[in-house]
Amino acid sequence: MDLSVRKFAVPLWMKAMAAGAVIGAVLVWQVGSELMRAQQGAAPFPAAPGTTAVTIKTDTDMPVAGWFLEGRGKSALLLLHGIRSDRRQMLARARFLNRQGHAVLLIDLPGHGASPAPAITFGLSESEAVRSSLEWLRRRQPEARLGVIGVSLGAASLVLCRGCPRPDAVVLESMYPTIEEAVENRLRMRLGALAAPLSRLLLWQLPLRLAIEPAQLRPIDRLGALDMPVLVASGTEDLHTTLAETRRIHAALGASAQLWEVGGAAHQDLYDYAPAAYELRLTNFLAGKLGGPGP
Repeated sequence: MDLSVRKFAVPLWMKAMAAGAVIGAVLVWQVGSELMRAQQGAAPFPAAPGTTAVTIKTDTDMPVAGWFLEGRGKSALLLLHGIRSDRRQMLARARFLNRQGHAVLLIDLPGHGASPAPAITFGLSESEAVRSSLEWLRRRQPEARLGVIGVSLGAASLVLCRGCPRPDAVVLESMYPTIEEAVENRLRMRLGALAAPLSRLLLWQLPLRLAIEPAQLRPIDRLGALDMPVLVASGTEDLHTTLAETRRIHAALGASAQLWEVGGAAHQDLYDYAPAAYELRLTNFLAGKLGGPGP
């Protein structure tokens, strides 16, 4: 072989590295696609008396689907489910709260259930549905005291909401403090030490694919706007949002906020995990803020 040709031949190890980089980039892109993929599908209507199907208009021209349960008093609650779920996750809560006399609205966040959206945005565009839903509740119950219970994505969607009607009480369950921590925690559970570099590659996709900067997805930075009573709840064994992160969220809210560390619970439905304790805790918390049964 001519020496000049051999001089510029690409070594095999460099070809392998280049191929590995391309494969890695494709895999990271696919993971990003899965994380942002909308989770659509209509929920069957619950066989419960007093439940009404509602469709709420938004400024984005993408309607929000929900169920409304009439109450007996002057209080109303908006229930917001977690990521890759839908309003059915909140149905048991809705029934227990409705039995206490509260009106309840439970919705499918955009990109979930029957509420259309091109992608999941981890609370940012979902917050528009929260605002429209609270406005709907305010029109429906103009004299009612309003409460919101948000789980994970639902909690972040409320906190990230700008221009939302002010609730009188808020419950934040298993909410991530920053998108950086949320992504890295989830990757660490599966990939260990590779979590940090891969999370940066995933977050790099946000501006390209969703026109969102990671700085826009930091609920912990928006907690100062919550000037109403707040209950923060999370499982002590939660690896998606660690106990240390939950305690930071509570600290950011100030001494007036309540913290409930649910012993033994992971990143799961806290009502399903400890229904009796959940009902007692929520009843006591909401009684002085929205009315209804006392402790």
